[in-house]
Amino acid sequence: MRGGLVMLVVVSFAFALAAGAVSADAGMRVLPHVTLIGDSVPDALVNDNEATAILEQGIDLDAEVAVCRRVDGESCPDGNVRPPNVVQLVTAMGSKLGPNVVVCVGYNDFEDQYAQNIENALAALRTAGVKHVWWLTLRAAHHGYLTMNDDIEAAAQKHPELSVIDWNVYSRSHPDWFQADGLHLLAPGAEAMATLIHQRLLGDGVALKPVHLTTTKLPVAHRGKSYRARLTAAAGDAPYRFMLLARAPQGIHLEATGTIIGRPRVGPGVYALNVRVKDSANSFDTRRITLRVTS
Repeated sequence: MRGGLVMLVVVSFAFALAAGAVSADAGMRVLPHVTLIGDSVPDALVNDNEATAILEQGIDLDAEVAVCRRVDGESCPDGNVRPPNVVQLVTAMGSKLGPNVVVCVGYNDFEDQYAQNIENALAALRTAGVKHVWWLTLRAAHHGYLTMNDDIEAAAQKHPELSVIDWNVYSRSHPDWFQADGLHLLAPGAEAMATLIHQRLLGDGVALKPVHLTTTKLPVAHRGKSYRARLTAAAGDAPYRFMLLARAPQGIHLEATGTIIGRPRVGPGVYALNVRVKDSANSFDTRRITLRVTS
């Protein structure tokens, strides 16, 4: 009887541990995997910290970008190296791509081959198990890119898994986003492209809903007096982490938990706190919140 009781306790304890583990796992949100395949144009996204932060919001990002990449056919040389084209890369990666793929490739392709190249890439992506493909149009700095953009649109009409992200229209009135060639991105252009992709992934229900700051007003602080306030956020995936993007008024400190503490040592006036909140899904929100200090 005693042995049976011990066994019952052990089994019950093991069951409780397993149930706890399942409960913990159920509470964890797995970020959707998204692979970005690009050439030298979206390469700017992964070399700009702000652009990367924008793009990573609410997804598990794998950026596969390479200078001189083509969709199909032999890629052009980058020094002594020719990167794998999209078809080759997709074939090599297979299921590691995940179900969601964003493609921004074409600036090195040949106009008269691009339509078939897209078809070949989509066939390879289907074979790899990809369920949804987003393809960015090319900025039409050259006339041939207009025809190639028509090829992207035509492919989307035939393939329900393909969605078009119209980078050409989005960027049309922003020459300040580009280098002298009108194609390669400066920092504002990289951040704009990242924003456009993120907005589309969010709108299509792939990226998790981002966090946002809910605090709009802080209580008044008094010079030399103890001060304490609390910032709040909503949505996204808790826990949240708060930070300042610029120096706070002297004597004021923002903790990562969102608590503002200290004793203001500045004169009376209205001071700006540039606050950013990030969540565990890499999403963030930035807001300028004012703090009024009196004597």
